[in-house]
Amino acid sequence: MEILAQLAAGLVLWTFLEYAIHRWLGHRQGTFAAALHGVHHRDPSAVFAIGAWLPAALAMILMLVFTGPGAAVNLYGGALLGFALYEAFHYRLHFRLPANRIEAYLRARHLAHHDRDSQSCFGVTSPLWDRVFGTEPTLNCETVRMLAVRAPLAAKSNLGRFPRISTR
Repeated sequence: MEILAQLAAGLVLWTFLEYAIHRWLGHRQGTFAAALHGVHHRDPSAVFAIGAWLPAALAMILMLVFTGPGAAVNLYGGALLGFALYEAFHYRLHFRLPANRIEAYLRARHLAHHDRDSQSCFGVTSPLWDRVFGTEPTLNCETVRMLAVRAPLAAKSNLGRFPRISTR
């Protein structure tokens, strides 16, 4: 039971890391993540976080320091599971229509981040940390419906290739 609790805590930790990396690294000029994230904003078909190994390694080191090896492996496993689910879900938000109301709402939030206000909706898989940090906008039902049913991307994604990073 303790292992499951640690895995679940790792999943919740991932939602915070997702928000923090996106907001404080991806949208702050001069960080290693800003150039990669800028590629995605210029070309939403570039959705895979190919350069994510560095923050993932840092997260593991911090978990080892603060929790010890047993709990760290379980927390890290949960966070990695969260990252894998995030990547699959992020891809789906851009390349598929939503399958249910929750996915429609999350898709609308993410597309609003791309199209309307890049300083809000930093959480892709959850609005939790946007609510905590005051970056969750109010989306009316019509906006959610309009964004949720917008045609998915038809371009090929960058899966299997590294994006070109440009500072322009």
